[in-house]
Amino acid sequence: MKLSVPGRAAATAVVAVSLLAGGSMTGGSIAGAAPAAAPRAAAAPDISVAAVKAHLTQLQSIATANGGNRAHGRAGYRASLDYVKAKLDAAGFITTIQQFTASGRVGYNLIADWPGGDTDQVVMAGSHLDSVSSGAGINDNGSGSAAVLETALAVSRAGLQPAKHLRFAWWGAEELGLVGSRYYVNSLSTANRSRISGYLNFDMIGSPNPGYFVYDDDPAIEKTFKAYFTGLGVPTEIETEGDGRSDHAPFKNAGVPVGGLFTGASNTKSAAQAAKWGGTAGLAFDRCYHSSCDTTANINDTALNRNSDAVAYAVWELSA
Repeated sequence: MKLSVPGRAAATAVVAVSLLAGGSMTGGSIAGAAPAAAPRAAAAPDISVAAVKAHLTQLQSIATANGGNRAHGRAGYRASLDYVKAKLDAAGFITTIQQFTASGRVGYNLIADWPGGDTDQVVMAGSHLDSVSSGAGINDNGSGSAAVLETALAVSRAGLQPAKHLRFAWWGAEELGLVGSRYYVNSLSTANRSRISGYLNFDMIGSPNPGYFVYDDDPAIEKTFKAYFTGLGVPTEIETEGDGRSDHAPFKNAGVPVGGLFTGASNTKSAAQAAKWGGTAGLAFDRCYHSSCDTTANINDTALNRNSDAVAYAVWELSA
């Protein structure tokens, strides 16, 4: 793992690296004094869907300039990673590029830590950044990647100081069998795995004929997402189509609490679901799944907006 800390003072980097390695910083208290009440965490911000779509436009441009895709081992994937990394570095994150090999090609994960918070309690939010080789992968999974990126940038803009430590991740080679996320989880010591109090996964959250699906793996995380959608008056269903098929699976298999959101892939929307959510019954949630038509035209703005806000809501709530 190579730590990249551009533009940061060396002293800051040393403190951050110490915290990421599991160190801690404690302060003294006055004997006999009553403990100060913990400040109430600020409400999560509204995530601008225009900002999320601007990231998708950039990912589309990267794909167009690199053979039409952002697949593992291709120039479009590395350009996508460099785009995300530059945004995070400028926002004050500590970024790490993790390298691995799959199918004879070099792949990369991007990990971004927000300095501060209890590193014995890490809340992670992640998404896979690679596409299939047949298309630009804007819903699958530019949508999740862009929403996680804009949430991370919102953390920076807010100067958020959560009780728990925040970590964001963009995985490589998911489309080849969850290779990047599995590599990351396997590279962690048992102690560092136990420090992850929750991993939130976002894979396809802007499907053009969307459903609103919530993972039912960890009850506390599931309850958090359901509370957000209940507040919108949007009913949800338990996610089953992608169960075990995305980057939450390696974390779950390692005993980490997981949760996430999904708007549907190749499964067909039922009449009951269309009555509940709108859209067209009898058509796939995403007719362009793993196809060349998965472009910026393949996004439902309402679903992307709601789910992007849900990402931020969960990050704020679960890290408080």
